[in-house]
Amino acid sequence: MARRRMVYEGKAKILYEGPEPGTLIQYFKDDATAFNAQKKDVIDGKGVLNNRICEHIMTALTGIGVPNHFIRRVNMREQLIRACEIIPLEVVVRNVAAGSLSKRLGIDEGTPLPRPIIEFYYKDDDLNDPMVTEEHVIAFNWASQQDIDDMIALALRVNDFLSGLFTGVGIKLIDFKIECGRVFEGDFQRIIVADEISPDSCRLWDIKTGEKLDKDVFRRDLGNLSDAYSEVARRLGILPESGNKVAGPKLVH
Repeated sequence: MARRRMVYEGKAKILYEGPEPGTLIQYFKDDATAFNAQKKDVIDGKGVLNNRICEHIMTALTGIGVPNHFIRRVNMREQLIRACEIIPLEVVVRNVAAGSLSKRLGIDEGTPLPRPIIEFYYKDDDLNDPMVTEEHVIAFNWASQQDIDDMIALALRVNDFLSGLFTGVGIKLIDFKIECGRVFEGDFQRIIVADEISPDSCRLWDIKTGEKLDKDVFRRDLGNLSDAYSEVARRLGILPESGNKVAGPKLVH
């Protein structure tokens, strides 16, 4: 097999040149990082779980008309994606106070927010991804007002879908982040969801117990990260309950 050209390597994924023009291969690593990579470890199987969970979510988003870069899963660790021009922003949607929001505003973790709150963070590791306003985004030409409006609309649609998906399997969606990219079809530009949606990019709590099923398990030394991600995959019906057959979503009453 010919050696593939690496396009980009991040903390949790590697992008390779795709088999056709306008495509990339996204490889999910087992690396776990927190606090801007100040805390690091390798979690066996994490990349496989994130690849499968991301595939499940992106496929479902495509099914309801939310445009995204996912084309198909290639193998247990890789997926074929559409190349796009990444906007250098993280779009964070918060439904419940947690993490940096709680620290910043002194709100107890677990406090429901009156409405989903959307925040933008400028993607720059050297600056620790600072939070920015729409004014900053437009002033520094990271995105236009139309881009911002499109990203907010996409983020809210993804929030509605994920909230229902996870509630159905006994999980509360606390917050999540997405990245967006631009694709061009002739003279027409469209904003799509890119990067990944997985327990790496979501805060997920068990509805009944409050147990954390996301990267906070690693950040806060709360247990085995692979077990937490496996539980999310099992509830979504991605991992079989027994044998080799993959079950459907496991409803939690």
